[in-house]
Amino acid sequence: MVKVFIDGSSGTTGLRIHDRLQARDDIELIRLPDSLRKDAASRKEAMDKADIAFLCLPDQAAIEAADMAGDTVIIDTSTAHRTSDAWAYGFSELKGYREKIAKSTRIANPGCHASGFIALVAPLVEAGVVKKNDRLTCTSLTGYSGGGKKMIEQYQGCDDVYLRAPRMYGLTQKHKHIPEMMKVCGLEEQPAFCPIVAPYYSGMEVTVPIFDPDADVAEIYGKYYKDGMVRFGMKDEEGFLTAISMSGKDTMEIGVYGNGKNVLLVARFDNLGKGASGAAIQNMNIVMGVDETLGLIKE
Repeated sequence: MVKVFIDGSSGTTGLRIHDRLQARDDIELIRLPDSLRKDAASRKEAMDKADIAFLCLPDQAAIEAADMAGDTVIIDTSTAHRTSDAWAYGFSELKGYREKIAKSTRIANPGCHASGFIALVAPLVEAGVVKKNDRLTCTSLTGYSGGGKKMIEQYQGCDDVYLRAPRMYGLTQKHKHIPEMMKVCGLEEQPAFCPIVAPYYSGMEVTVPIFDPDADVAEIYGKYYKDGMVRFGMKDEEGFLTAISMSGKDTMEIGVYGNGKNVLLVARFDNLGKGASGAAIQNMNIVMGVDETLGLIKE
């Protein structure tokens, strides 16, 4: 029986990880009473008892928690360690990453927007279709649950007219996911990134346009994504692509649209699934040496 501790189990990601794991008979959850949930000594004791600990905390708190952890395998869902060379980046479908995750005691769970961008761009950089110094753009649409408890309460408990339409943010081009997007893909130029939050609960649609590719992009994706939770192939809805189609699932689907000259790359997934808790559990499964899709919703 693998012992698991969730540090920060009251947040959106922590709650979803908890709900998923409590149904498994190969996991023993270590729980702290509410009164000790923020007590450093109690948290350290729980981490020391655990085989695997999830950090579902703000960045600074995640750094402090990782520093006080010993040999326990840490899966950090915050932004804090995603660009650190000392941490394995937890996107197992990228070539060679699954093996690194399996051997690591420090795993950084990917960001939601970043997951879609990296899934689309990294294989094309590797194939030479996208150059490291290319200037890319990315538009990413997410449900409001990606903003956590505060944003969920804002959307569900308010009749503000401005919440009824999609809202762009990250306007200064300093979004926290950009560094990992660049590092994991090996990009030398920062992409122009346009994240948008829309008035629905969950689901993401990430798009990256490229122009005049010198190879069959669909063929590259078809060969690249064979294992894990990312699959090539996407069905549109009578000429539309809805961002909510993968809500409630842990898979990510990749599509290629356009006319061969102007090509639109699309990734669709759930920001709470492959974009957060689903990816975290997938990484845990890899560390445990079990089927990495165990307990995940594939269809």
